[in-house]
Amino acid sequence: MALAPAPGLDLADLSEVELVEVLRAAEEQKCQLDALQVEVTARLDEVVRRRHAAAGLPVERQGVGVASQVALARRESPSRGARHLGLAKILVAELPHTLAAMRSGWCTEWRATLVARETACLSLEDRRRIDAELMADPATTEGWGDQRLVSAARARAYELDPHAALKRSRRAEGERHVSLRPAPDTMTWLTALLPVAQGVSVYAALTRTADQARAAGDERSRGQVMADALVASLTTLTAPASSEPAEPAPVPGPVPIAVNLTVSDATLLGGGHAPGWIAGYGPVPAGVARDLVATALAEAQATLRRLYTTSSGALVAMDSRSRAFPAALGLFIDLRDQSCRTPWCDAPIRHHDHVVPDHAGGPTSAGNGQGLCEACNQAKEAPGFTATAHDGVVTTTTPTGHQARSRAPALPPGDPPAREPRGLGPVVHLYRHHLQVVLADDFFRAA
Repeated sequence: MALAPAPGLDLADLSEVELVEVLRAAEEQKCQLDALQVEVTARLDEVVRRRHAAAGLPVERQGVGVASQVALARRESPSRGARHLGLAKILVAELPHTLAAMRSGWCTEWRATLVARETACLSLEDRRRIDAELMADPATTEGWGDQRLVSAARARAYELDPHAALKRSRRAEGERHVSLRPAPDTMTWLTALLPVAQGVSVYAALTRTADQARAAGDERSRGQVMADALVASLTTLTAPASSEPAEPAPVPGPVPIAVNLTVSDATLLGGGHAPGWIAGYGPVPAGVARDLVATALAEAQATLRRLYTTSSGALVAMDSRSRAFPAALGLFIDLRDQSCRTPWCDAPIRHHDHVVPDHAGGPTSAGNGQGLCEACNQAKEAPGFTATAHDGVVTTTTPTGHQARSRAPALPPGDPPAREPRGLGPVVHLYRHHLQVVLADDFFRAA
């Protein structure tokens, strides 16, 4: 059955059997379109590399910027664009049967990714052998779940080259990292990718702490105790180990940590309901923002900065004579952009860079600055990429002439207080600006 119903035929006219057939046809066409994207992506990489080679770029620089073009075309983040590019090159050059399965409509892009991932440590000959064994015939993996496919590919890889698995494990240790992602209800997911021994040890230590606390009558749940123990262990200073007798160690204190909270004056000083914004996390309800500020003030751990905006809600520009972005201007850009300015990229800001390069006459200013992740900052240095800034909008032009525009997100709106503030001290009337409360332990006490 064709994917699209015939002209004049509504889905309501289809029977149950026909509806299921349309679902299957749509899935097969999705696989075929995925295969087309794979081949187009690999071809784009070849064309760009030839252009770079003709321009005299060194071999290690040839192909730079392709992942960014792929990401912009697919409306995805640059990191996903890099994954799409890597998968495309592998499928075209090393996994012909998997690519053919996608063309035939019975292998999805995700399952192709699993095959590529589990055979990455093998030689080209062994990789193609597994590709032929698993993906040449649809009947081989018919009905298999993703986990069964992964297990089969991994087991076969161990058989063909057991030493490669060991090398892969040792290489993976270099990819250990910690990440933070927003979770619903003003919570976060703090994730650590660790070698298996370390990960199991950390979890066992937290479990033991929770079991001891529960046995002693702690009313918190097991998960709550483990979470609290993790926070306490990482935010408490410990005395350095020493073999010599020493005086009693001072009481451990909290590690200095700054949290940037941006709120409107109406939300902070009155009954406004506009949410605040925590750098590195995102929006938080007005009540939560006020609670954070109240707690910080009670502990004398808050400083206040005023951030003035225009009538459109954009932060006013700041200029500097320095080619590098000063710390204050860098913080200004971080608060304004909130994450990487590249469209569809939500990565944390790691670099502050000029939209129009300073060597091309671009000033070091907030209007000509943008916050970028490391990958995007490197990608825009590829030949043919240009960018302009006008009225707060950064327009990036790729080597093919395609354009992508990005505007920094607006700050929380300054809605008027719903009632007179009570119990917050003197009323402060502020005109068209926002307040940034820095919750920190290394604070300045008022004279």
